[in-house]
Amino acid sequence: MALLPGFSGSHAPAWEPIRLSVSTSCLHSHAGAWERVISEAFTLTLFSVYQKLLDQYGPQQWWPADTPFEVMVGAILTQNTAWTNVEKSIAQLKAKRKLTPQAIDRLPHEQLAELIRASGYFNVKATRLKNFCHWYLVQGGFDALNELETASLRHELLSVKGVGPETADDMMLYAFNRPIFVVDAYTRRIFSRLGLVDDGIKYEPLRETFELEFMGKRKRKRLSFDERVAHYNEYHALIVVHGKDVCRTRPRCEECCLRRQCAYLK
Repeated sequence: MALLPGFSGSHAPAWEPIRLSVSTSCLHSHAGAWERVISEAFTLTLFSVYQKLLDQYGPQQWWPADTPFEVMVGAILTQNTAWTNVEKSIAQLKAKRKLTPQAIDRLPHEQLAELIRASGYFNVKATRLKNFCHWYLVQGGFDALNELETASLRHELLSVKGVGPETADDMMLYAFNRPIFVVDAYTRRIFSRLGLVDDGIKYEPLRETFELEFMGKRKRKRLSFDERVAHYNEYHALIVVHGKDVCRTRPRCEECCLRRQCAYLK
C-alpha cells in the first residue's frame, strides 16, 4: 500500500487533507498486493462495494476546499441542498472577502443570508453559521480545537446549535483529519438496497458498523489512524457520487456497478 501523507500522531500539526495516495492505474497494476492488504481489514462485502465503487469512479479527492474553515462552512451550507448550490454560496463569500470566522461573526444577519441565498434555507443557515463562527472564535480557532482528542472534539462540535451528527462528522473527517466515518442519506439508501443494513437503522449504529469493520477484528490487519482517515474519506466520497448519480430515489439500476449483488433487484 502506498504511504499516506498527513500526520504521524493523534492529529495533524498543519492542515493537509489525508487522501489515498494511489491512482486507479496503480490499483489495477498492483491489484494482488492491494487486495492482500485490504481484504484483511474489510469484510468481503464491504471491501467489494468499496473496490467496485473505486474502480468505477476513481479517487474523488474530496472535500473540495482550500482551508479547514472552508470545509466547516461547507458542511453547514450543504445541509438539505446539493453541493453545486453550496459552491455558489462559498464563491459569493470569497468574492466579498467574508470567508473567515471573524468576518462572518461580524456580518449582519441579513447580509450573510443574502450571500448564502443559493444554498437554500438561507436565514436558518445564516443563524447557524454565525452561531458556529462565534463559538469557533471563543474556542480559539482551528489550532486550539485540533489539540482536543477525537471524542472530545466531536462532543464539542455537537454542542453547537445547528451542528448535528452528519455535519459534525463532515468537519471531523474532512477538516480535522479524524477517523470518523460520515453517514448520510446516500449511505442508508445504498446499503439498505444492497440488503446489508436495515432501512430504519439510526445514525450512530450505522456509523459504528462501518468504523468497526475498518478498525479490524480478530486476526485481520488493523489499519492505522492515518489509513482509516484516508479510507473513510474516499469511501464516503464514493458513496456520495454513486448515490447522487446512480442510486437515486428513482435508481438507474442499469448503470449500477453493484447491480449483480443488489438485493433491490431481486
